[in-house]
Formats: sequence, structure tokens, C-alpha cells
Amino acid sequence: MKKPLIVIAGPCVVESREMLFEIAEVLTSNLRGKNVEFYFKASYKKANRTSYKSFTGIGDEKALSYIKEVGDKFNVKTLTDVHSEDEVMLASKFVDVLQIPAFLCRQTSLIQAAAKTGKIINIKKGQFVGAETMLKAADKAKVAGADNVWLTERGSFFGYHDLVVDFRSIVTMKQAGETVIYDATHSVQQPSIGEQSGGKPEFIFPLAKAAIAAGADGIFFETHQEPTNAKSDAASQLPLSSASEFANMLIELYENL
Repeated sequence: MKKPLIVIAGPCVVESREMLFEIAEVLTSNLRGKNVEFYFKASYKKANRTSYKSFTGIGDEKALSYIKEVGDKFNVKTLTDVHSEDEVMLASKFVDVLQIPAFLCRQTSLIQAAAKTGKIINIKKGQFVGAETMLKAADKAKVAGADNVWLTERGSFFGYHDLVVDFRSIVTMKQAGETVIYDATHSVQQPSIGEQSGGKPEFIFPLAKAAIAAGADGIFFETHQEPTNAKSDAASQLPLSSASEFANMLIELYENL
């Protein structure tokens, strides 16, 4: 059997316990019994916001405890972002995967601190770096003790307020032997276009299919019951009502390649 497709999915940020559990129920119900390795994703706080007015979180430990609750109740592994060495020590007590945000992919001390926890490390490719630079980021984590490092493609800056995806990055990182994830929702963002980042969600489905065809080992996507009312990334999250269709489409494509 082909190795499982890695699926990382969940809301952009923890807004409430009820919201997390509803999303987790839909995702786990759909993926149960399929050849996937599922990780429930939620940021416990948003440290990088366009405006000072933007929502940042409900409280670090409260949000992390809710993510852990989801993992325990639904028997799934969990993932969250970390932004500093202190956050690494806190978050590693609650989740299975520590994610290095794109803007911090060159932050050596942060990568090494995360690696030393023994957790899986997912390093998101900065919008401002090439694939070759990400291979050096992976090396930083491995030298510091990480056994399992993933690299996530999430688009590159195209001017000031748009992103494009260079699918050669997936090939380059795969050829170097790395586990490569494609971020289907952040890749369609229009960063800092207003008080919140904009987005072109109509491209989520076709670009994700292209990423799987290019050889991605997994897919990352954010989903929300009502994306337009989400407290973060409202313009680019996938509606929860479309999440099962989206995941099933990619699983079928991955299995048939």
C-alpha cells in the first residue's frame, strides 16, 4: 500500500472550544478509515497580524488545552505554531507537531529549540526564500536532534499584495529527500491588502491538485464553519461544508498517481 497522505487541517486560530470540536468532528468523521495520516491544526494565538486591531487569541494555555482536548477526544495528533523559544517549551506540552511560521523560517534558535523537544517539526517556507534555503532550515533542525522534519510550500511574494506558487519548489525539496507539504489555503492569500489579508479561494482546489500531482506528500488547509466571520484569514479559509469534498478529491488523486 502507498504510504498515507499527510493531511493537516483545522481552523486558523482557536476561537472557542465549541468551534474546535465541531470542526474536528467533521474532519475526523470523513477521514476515518482512509489511507491518511491526519493532524488537527489550530494556532493557539496569532502573533503576526496586519493590524493592531486584529484578534490574537483567547489566552495561550486555555487555547492549547482545547487543542489537546481535541487530540484526546478524537484520538488524533495535533499541530500548532510557535514563535519564540519560550513558546516552544509551553506548546510542546500540549501538541505532537511544532510548526515554524513562514516569516520565522530562518530563525535558527527557534528551529533548534523546537527540534530539541523530539517533536515532529513542520517548517513553513518563507514567502521570500527559495526551496534551496529550506533545505538548510531542515538541516538546522536535524543537527539539533529532530528525527522528522517537514517542509511546507505556501507561495512566494508576487509584488506587495499577492502570492504565486512555484511548483518547482515541491520537486526540489522532494528530490533532497524531505517530506513536503502543500499549504492550500495560505497559498491563495493576498497579504496585508487591507485590515486583514485578502485571498482568492477559487484557486484552492486547482492549485492543491497541482501540488499533489507535483509530488507533495501531504496537504495543509484551514477550514471554518463561516469563513467570512472568521477572526483570522477570513478571505482564504475553506468552508467546513467543502472540507470533506476537498480532502476526498486529493486522497483519490494521490492514490491514483
